[in-house]
Amino acid sequence: MGAILVVYKVFPEDIVQNFDALKAKITGALPQSSTIEGWGEEDIAFGLKALLVQVRFPEDKMGLVEEFESALAKIPGVSQAEAFNIRRTSRD
Repeated sequence: MGAILVVYKVFPEDIVQNFDALKAKITGALPQSSTIEGWGEEDIAFGLKALLVQVRFPEDKMGLVEEFESALAKIPGVSQAEAFNIRRTSRD
C-alpha cells in the first residue's frame, strides 16, 4: 500500500521563538491513520520563521489531505499554511 507525503509550510501570525506549542496543536489536528514524519524551520524575513511539517497520509483514504488542510487553517496562531511538496511513495 502506498502513501502520500505532503510537506506544509505553516506561517505563524507573529514571530515565534519556540514552535513546541504550535507543533502540539498541529499534531492534535492530524487525521486518524496519518502521521507526522518530520519537522523543520525556514527563515522567511526579519526574524519570522515558518514551520515545515511533513505528513504521511494513507493513499487509500479519501479526503484526509483536505480535512487536515482545513484543520490547519483553523489553528489559533496560524496565519497561513500551504502545501509545497506533494509526492507519492510506495513504502509504508
